[in-house]
Amino acid sequence: MPNAMIIGAGKGGTAILKMLKEAEVLDVKAVIDRYEDAPGIVLAQEAGIPTGTDWRAFLDKKIDIIFEVTGNPEVFPELREAAGRESILVPGSVAFLISTLMEEKEDLIERLKNESYKHDLIFNSTDDGMVVINRDGIVTLLNRRASEMVNYTHKKAAGKHIWEVIPSSRLPIVMETRRIEANQEMVLENGVKIITTRIPIIDGSGVLIGAFAVFKDISEVVRLAEEITNLKEIQTMLEAIIQSSDDAISVVDEEGRGILVNPAYNRITGLSREQVIGQPATADISEGESMHMRVLTTRRPVRGVPMRVGPNKKEVIVNVAPIIVEGKLKGSVGVIHDMSEIKSLNRELTRARQIIRTLEAKYSFEDIIGQSEEMLLAIEQAKLAAKTPATVLLRGESGTGKELFAHAIHNASDRRFNKFVRVNCAALSETLLESELFGYEEGAFSGAKRGGKRGLFEEANNGSIFLDEIGELSVNTQAKLLRVLQEREIIRVGGTKPVPINVRIIAATNVNLEKGIASGTFREDLYYRINRLPIHIPPLRNRKEEIPLLCERLIQKINQDYGRNVEGVTDAAILRLQEYGWPGNVRELENILGRAIIYMGYNETIIEGKHLPELKNKEAVRQECIGVPEDEIESSSLADLMDRYEAEIIIRTMERTKGNKTKAAKLLGLSIRNLYYKLEKYKLEN
Repeated sequence: MPNAMIIGAGKGGTAILKMLKEAEVLDVKAVIDRYEDAPGIVLAQEAGIPTGTDWRAFLDKKIDIIFEVTGNPEVFPELREAAGRESILVPGSVAFLISTLMEEKEDLIERLKNESYKHDLIFNSTDDGMVVINRDGIVTLLNRRASEMVNYTHKKAAGKHIWEVIPSSRLPIVMETRRIEANQEMVLENGVKIITTRIPIIDGSGVLIGAFAVFKDISEVVRLAEEITNLKEIQTMLEAIIQSSDDAISVVDEEGRGILVNPAYNRITGLSREQVIGQPATADISEGESMHMRVLTTRRPVRGVPMRVGPNKKEVIVNVAPIIVEGKLKGSVGVIHDMSEIKSLNRELTRARQIIRTLEAKYSFEDIIGQSEEMLLAIEQAKLAAKTPATVLLRGESGTGKELFAHAIHNASDRRFNKFVRVNCAALSETLLESELFGYEEGAFSGAKRGGKRGLFEEANNGSIFLDEIGELSVNTQAKLLRVLQEREIIRVGGTKPVPINVRIIAATNVNLEKGIASGTFREDLYYRINRLPIHIPPLRNRKEEIPLLCERLIQKINQDYGRNVEGVTDAAILRLQEYGWPGNVRELENILGRAIIYMGYNETIIEGKHLPELKNKEAVRQECIGVPEDEIESSSLADLMDRYEAEIIIRTMERTKGNKTKAAKLLGLSIRNLYYKLEKYKLEN
């Protein structure tokens, strides 16, 4: 390494000394200055370089290069003569130029350090992640926030390819396409969701020198946005529920002032929002204590409190509950039920139940009135029958309620959710009854429906079938019914393939089957099949003590049918009813009460003796039938007698309504067209 000596340890000499120390290309043997405290002398002494005040003392050493930076023009000629040709002498002007360049370099380096510090400060203080790569994809910058997001330190990332640091990075692709990718969503390998902008770095001459990306962690933002969205959805749903509710809803704050009501509240109370919002909770009370204030005081809910609200004193039921958030009372919410609407709904429910009952089995054991020992026994037997699949035979006179028992047995059995089919065996001819009960195949007879038809036994499958007046079945049909009971299958009319069925048979009769067996009109084997569980229903004449209860129940039914509001029967009228023999049983009692109600005025609500028709026992009927002598009864058919009786009723009703046919039809329970038909039939028109 060549040796060097610096003469002049001022600003210029100090700069050259620093340059030579950093470059390490020359070995500085001495630093000379006439001032021993010159900065260059001090620096040289710290570095262990010999120093002095006279350069001549150091020329005996082999010095290859001498820097003259004294600034004295007389020094250079002396050095040139003394040093000889073997040493290179750098004059002061050149040394000054070098020192100036070195000073500028130092200044530039310092400024660069300051700028770099500022840039690092900016890059690392931002909340956005930043990464820069060169044209080879090598990471040159990874700021603090980016390091946290990708879980990779800056020192570890420096000098590595971007795909080693961020495997899913698209920066190399951005350099290839030279296109900016702005605001792109991306999920890092550690699950952090970011939104990033990637930009290629191109210098002024169009040369690609790298690319950089700026990205922001949006995981928390997305979570907060989802929470806000959920809260808004919940709020919207709650508002929709509150606004659409048919029940009135009111909400008050912790001081008892109204903050929310729904349209139903305005409708039920008759108060506008302005009359309630911001007003005390007592603003809507017309009678009673404010339940809002009670709940705010006690912090306990109240339910089912009757009150009157609004200017119209609407009768309502109130439920109020406190609103408690994190242990703090924030107010209360009240729900107001309009009692008039509830009563209307109850009426509709009752009507709906009645309609449903007409579609399936209508009655239950609760509908059967029974206090006598015989009736209670029949009810108990029927309840036992309901628990078994056995065939039931209901025996009793006409009008005693055999069908009522059949309904109740079905509804109390495990078949109650399946069909209950009713068949009056006496109302259909033998051929028609057979096809109705068992169905028929296509082409079985003229007029048969295409594809055939299911019979009532098939319709009632898994349910119950009620065969009323079973004693009227023909012997041929009895044989087929016996097969159903024995084999649990039917064969359609015109068919050959048996159809399995699972049907509970409830039979009823008002005739003496034992006499039928004796006369050959009823099969003995069928009798033993259907008589497995016989139930005898007593006639009304054997349980007259039940007439008051029966009247009460029948009047309710007639009121619904006729749109009347009759409340009951006087004791005197009850006594008259109990004196009668009731050959027609409960059905006749219903007929008598219905007739009485028809003749009652609309302002009359109690059935009195005057409303009842003349009740004649069997002996009286034998002597006198609708005013007809006995010889005429013997010579007249039942149809003629009934026509005469019906004509008499119509004449009395027309006299009562003074010829008003519309009113008469209403009293008789007939359509106006039907009344005209009967007037013409009995020649009662003038």
